[in-house]
Amino acid sequence: MKTFKIEGGHKLKGSIQPQGAKNEALQILCAVLLTPQKVTINNIPDIIDVNKLIALLEKLGVKIEKLGKGSYTFQADDVNLPYLESEQFKIDGRGLRGSIMIVGPLLARFGKGYIPKPGGDKIGRRRLDTHFEGFIKLGAKFRYNREDYFYGVEANELKGTYMLLDEASVTGTANIVMAAVLAKGTTTIYNAACEPYLQQLCKMLNRMGAKISGVGSNMLTIEGVTELGGTSHTMLPDMIEIGSWIGLAAMTKSELTIKNVSWDDLGQIPDVFRKLGITIERKGDDLYIPEHTNGYEIQSYIDGSILTVSDAPWPGFTPDLLSIILVVATQAKGSVLIHQKMFESRLFFVDKLIDMGAKIILCDPHRANVIGHDFKSNLKATTMTSPDIRAGVSLLIAALSATGTSTIHNIEQIDRGYERIDERLKAIGAKIERI
Repeated sequence: MKTFKIEGGHKLKGSIQPQGAKNEALQILCAVLLTPQKVTINNIPDIIDVNKLIALLEKLGVKIEKLGKGSYTFQADDVNLPYLESEQFKIDGRGLRGSIMIVGPLLARFGKGYIPKPGGDKIGRRRLDTHFEGFIKLGAKFRYNREDYFYGVEANELKGTYMLLDEASVTGTANIVMAAVLAKGTTTIYNAACEPYLQQLCKMLNRMGAKISGVGSNMLTIEGVTELGGTSHTMLPDMIEIGSWIGLAAMTKSELTIKNVSWDDLGQIPDVFRKLGITIERKGDDLYIPEHTNGYEIQSYIDGSILTVSDAPWPGFTPDLLSIILVVATQAKGSVLIHQKMFESRLFFVDKLIDMGAKIILCDPHRANVIGHDFKSNLKATTMTSPDIRAGVSLLIAALSATGTSTIHNIEQIDRGYERIDERLKAIGAKIERI
């Protein structure tokens, strides 16, 4: 198990470039299975989850060539379908949540798609029903082996239909869209997710020859085509990483510039941090956070009641940043209620923050009340373990702001979503060592 040793209490300064978006990469990479032609993808983040998916595609027979840092070509002209029913695939597919999104493209192009129950973060129940209900509505037959948790869908021909999704699942929508683009007839997906990363997937598929309309809305209309061709695609910067660096700058009272953030795709993120009192300035396509020498004060609602920050499907505030917001609030002036609606286990990491001296009342698995210190009392260093990607980075931010030297174990969880995080933080002045 790898560990970070962090000496806190140091101000950071400089600029940092966000990596390519992890959640976009997991969708885009699966889409290369939809065509036998070459697909070039740029700005791919060098992180564990994405590298696992690239390795899985290679075992499926996809020809992969690295062109340079973050740039690859993929060609799925000789897919190894027997691998899908091998024991090795059952092992390989379990190690990654995003592996579920190979099912839609495989079903669309080859008439069958299989996947073992995927792994990923332990942040509560994350159902796969939306994915498979969508495939069934398109005409696929579903089977599930309870003994080894193995899912399968098969179809001689997929047929377009109308469907109302039971939840606006991002991965579910992506999977169904990738199946529907090669279905016969027209598919309408209502209550579709509409995150920028899903919009990116739809735009890429349209460049490949798909006919998807309604992109950016919660109703997608897909007119099926017989085949798709190659294309090139560049991924957006990772909005979760951008939010993480905003939180880091505020907690360490640092002056920081986040480069090339694609402002128009950040949604509510800048405004939610501004509600915590953090000054955020737009400079071209860069995001600038000045040094918060006198701290930051949480806003109240216009009637004077305590601010609540909660998550919701896009264009609501992303659940992946609530852990960061919670940590930032521990040193704010004022109080805030954090309401994690979408996952029931994500707030359990707060016990480590309480150990560090934070004032947090965990009301239930979904809600935490944070009473800020206003920097009158620093967090204290401690030893902790990263439970998932986002909580891990939140604990890292807390450690960088704390007095003393902290230790974070199980940092593989952080490496799953953040590229060379220790090297990049060192470059702006952080005292962090990988052990």
